[in-house]
Amino acid sequence: MTISRDERPSTRNDLAWAISVGGIGVVLFTALLVFTWYFAATLLLIFAGLLFGVALNALTNALGRRVHLPHTARLAIVCVVLALMLAGVAYLGGATIAEQASLLSKTIKSQITNVKSFLDSHGVDTSFFDLGSAAPASDATPTEPSPSPGAPPKNGLSGAGALASSGGAIVSQTFKLLLGTISAVGNIFIVLFLGLAFAAQPSIYHDGLLFLAPARHRTRVALIIDRISETLERWLIAQIVVMIAVGVVTWIGLALIGIPGSFILGIQAGLLAFIPTVGAIIAGVIVVLASLASGWVATLSAFLLFLGVHAMESYVLTPLLQRQALDIPPATLFAFQILLGVVFGIWGLALALPLVAIAKVMIDHFKTYEAPPLADAA
Repeated sequence: MTISRDERPSTRNDLAWAISVGGIGVVLFTALLVFTWYFAATLLLIFAGLLFGVALNALTNALGRRVHLPHTARLAIVCVVLALMLAGVAYLGGATIAEQASLLSKTIKSQITNVKSFLDSHGVDTSFFDLGSAAPASDATPTEPSPSPGAPPKNGLSGAGALASSGGAIVSQTFKLLLGTISAVGNIFIVLFLGLAFAAQPSIYHDGLLFLAPARHRTRVALIIDRISETLERWLIAQIVVMIAVGVVTWIGLALIGIPGSFILGIQAGLLAFIPTVGAIIAGVIVVLASLASGWVATLSAFLLFLGVHAMESYVLTPLLQRQALDIPPATLFAFQILLGVVFGIWGLALALPLVAIAKVMIDHFKTYEAPPLADAA
């Protein structure tokens, strides 16, 4: 088929336009990847706030099926109930949580030391353990004997230098602790503020995303947004139920076995249930380490309890509550968890499932609403 002279300039212009658009698209996509890489922590923090807003909105909508009140009133009721529950836990179990957390920390550190000693005695290299302990006395370099409390320092300048060094170390550690606390409180405040702002007026953000989309694609974008919102809401409601069930069963089971710190262990097991697979493994390791001090019978019982709770979560609660929300193969999810955890740290590990769920919703949508075949279009 030959092309006429009049059509050749038009064909060249179309080809040049396609190449230009493709180049611009590649540059913008590369810039987006670089921006995501450098600001991943901030973006994941914002996503956590939006996810919290979706959870509040899901609870508000669930309350709306029982109580016919305005959206703002229902959201206020949900927030007050959650605040009262947290205040009640802090008031009734605050001292218990603090005491058990301190005891649990000491127990786990001592058991890690025991495990390290056991492995060393059997010829296993444990140099990768970093317990923050001092070097053994046999390997330590000889130092001068410390002066008696009443003896003056040998050199006034040395004493002043040591005092200044100690003071600087104290100030440095204090600033590190203060900045770490401010950072953690700031992150919590950001998540709470974004969640409340999103849950208070979800329609504004929904319409804003539609406004950013081209007019001819707004119907498709609306379907994708609604599907993502529905999927995340159902998953979050189911996940909250699973976390409460895992926490309560772990707490009661460990208390019956007689493991110290059963309440705080139940709380951490419930919170770690938010992270599929990896969270359960971490919770199980903590439970086993905490139970080693109570003897081998208690340790074996705690391990069997962990297996039972994990089986209940994986084969009963999750399929029953989330069969309509998510359908992601475990190997795929685990691979993305490891990938996002290595690249983005704890935020990527914790938020891997909702991110994969969003990607799956978009892929399923484009597979369902793909262009019709040429035969049908003709």
